Amino acid sequence: MKYILLLPFIFLSFQVAAQDINMSSEVYPEFEQCENVDYSNQENCFNRTLTSFIISNFKVPEIVRGENYKGQLTIIFEVDEEGKFQLIYLDAAYDELKEETRRVFGELPVVKPATYNSRPIHMQFKMPLRIPLENNTQVKQLDDKEEITLKNEGVQEIKKVDNGKDLNEFAKIKSNEFTSPRYRSQINIPLSHEFYSRFDKEFNQIGLNTHSASKPYLFDEVNDYYDFEAQRNKLLKSKSSWGGRKLWNEHLFRFQTEDYWFTVDAGLDMQIGKDFEDKEHDFTYNNTREVIIQGGLGKNLNFYSVIYENQGRFAAYYNRFAESIRPAGGDPAIVPGRGIAKTFMDEGYDYPVAEGYLSYTPSDFLNIQFGHGKNFIGDGYRSLVLSDNASPYPYLKLNTTFWKIKYANTWMSLRDVRPAVTNSGSYRTKFIANHYLSLNITKRLNLGFFESVIWENDNDRGFDLNYLNPVIFYRAIEFATGADGGNAIIGLTGKYKFTDHFYSYGQWLIDEFSSADVFGGEGSWKNKLGFQLGLKYFDAFNVPNLYLQAEYNQVRPYTYSHNSITLNYGHNNQSMAHLWGSNFREFIAIARYKYDRWYGSCKVILGKRGFDLTSVGEKTNYGGDIYRTEDDRVFETGVKIGQGNTTNSFYSELEAGYIINPTTNLKLFTSLIYRDFNPQANTTSDFENSTVWINFGLRTDIFNWYFDY
Repeated sequence: MKYILLLPFIFLSFQVAAQDINMSSEVYPEFEQCENVDYSNQENCFNRTLTSFIISNFKVPEIVRGENYKGQLTIIFEVDEEGKFQLIYLDAAYDELKEETRRVFGELPVVKPATYNSRPIHMQFKMPLRIPLENNTQVKQLDDKEEITLKNEGVQEIKKVDNGKDLNEFAKIKSNEFTSPRYRSQINIPLSHEFYSRFDKEFNQIGLNTHSASKPYLFDEVNDYYDFEAQRNKLLKSKSSWGGRKLWNEHLFRFQTEDYWFTVDAGLDMQIGKDFEDKEHDFTYNNTREVIIQGGLGKNLNFYSVIYENQGRFAAYYNRFAESIRPAGGDPAIVPGRGIAKTFMDEGYDYPVAEGYLSYTPSDFLNIQFGHGKNFIGDGYRSLVLSDNASPYPYLKLNTTFWKIKYANTWMSLRDVRPAVTNSGSYRTKFIANHYLSLNITKRLNLGFFESVIWENDNDRGFDLNYLNPVIFYRAIEFATGADGGNAIIGLTGKYKFTDHFYSYGQWLIDEFSSADVFGGEGSWKNKLGFQLGLKYFDAFNVPNLYLQAEYNQVRPYTYSHNSITLNYGHNNQSMAHLWGSNFREFIAIARYKYDRWYGSCKVILGKRGFDLTSVGEKTNYGGDIYRTEDDRVFETGVKIGQGNTTNSFYSELEAGYIINPTTNLKLFTSLIYRDFNPQANTTSDFENSTVWINFGLRTDIFNWYFDY
């Protein structure tokens, strides 16, 4: 019952709607008297109304009148984003004149603020107030170069201390007009399949020298081809109140000067739903609160951090999987893709997550990142070489781009959390070094070469400096450090653009290559290969913003595993590649559509998978679980996909939603999942079940949820 209280909050956001405004001109502040004045006369009306108010209300002090003073006050003021008049600088021969000026400005009414592209902005002015009053001149707007960062109503003149420092230095720290610098920065575009689909077409036009497989992209990497700010501005609503602007259009807090900028946002991922398979619980839910901080210091250094506080309980099949990969130490589960969970209330999970990084670009050719998060290599929905399936991890990444090449080097620190390898409550550490070289062969064809090596902290060698070598071919280093010193994986990616609206992509993965076994025709267990082929179609059938995708994936048994289990291609009991591990084939069909702030998607996945009939005893490993040793393999030859407990699975997902805030990607959505899982034999871990799961939610979409296990 307590979760029903979330529903009013979710549905409340449906109640507000407004017309989109996309004005390219700057609009002056507006007095009530100028409400019906046309645009060309707004400036004159503002000046005339303001000077009339000041002349009518200004009382020249008696001491000034008695001395027949003739002179001028210098007044600099602004109308802020809330329409309030703020004195910035005031200079006059008499203190009495300054006091009277402050009194008059304090009586000015709140007006409608100036706007640019329908967004309220501050506007600064300079006004010479002449004494006697009848000799006044027009109010003059300050241009950008003249704007003053000092804002202190008590200031009468700028005072200096003996060493020349400004006593008002603190008061001068003031935000300039916010220009959305994130879109031109070296901050990562958050990994979201829906968000990336919006600019996939523009980033993959024939003839562009772009590299789309290595993700996440930087904003400035894509902004030359897809104008993020212009696309965002098309969706802005006409909101003048602070609350309206923050809900519908803007960051919660934003600050920008010539030298630095930053934003702070409060994110949400609040979901409530029903799993009709689960008879023990009324509802599923997720309750996530996020704090997102990002910014830039100068032109070359950017930072990003997000902290998640989460509690949730999901559909029964998802909970079973989360508990099946539980870590050592008594914690009940690992929420897939997120992190280790503790028990929360009635069989729910409490799973805190933190991500963040520093991004430094010392030259046009090189970007360096150090952080805690995820990476992805590929053009598909899945990746067989590196995906965002597992929990976040520490990483160091170098992206080098020149000529027709993009070269990505990534070093990662991962954890093996199985009870068998945990020592004194500390999880076992292993490392991965990846090389990915992307080359545009022609204006249509791209090829990528991938290499990865995994090693553990055996013999207390820690991070092996041999693998800091940024030059490709780790296999030789692996042999140099010992036959079992590491586990190397190589791969090939490709993409071919048929038209500006249609391209194909693929991957080929080799975990252990033995030509005699691969081409021997006997189905050797050493034939550890993976294959992907996909197609994308943009503006399909001449329907704008209709995105279609079809993808086929298959991975042979025992791929990604190793006889030293710690050297498998996994982290936190999850695969670093495909979320199903190995020993499977699948077909995926995805359709996406977006109109204005509305979006919808449909996903269908058909799969054939092979599970172990039992995990107890020797020679029971059929090759689907990458966390089992190859030494327990059932067959030497005759190995084929789907062997073991052959399981047919069907997964479909419909989602529709409304983008509440295009700046933060806050969405209101509903989803419907149908999953059918049908193994050949029912076991304690894998048994026939069918799920219908409906969800309603309010979500800041900055990472991918995968429920298609």
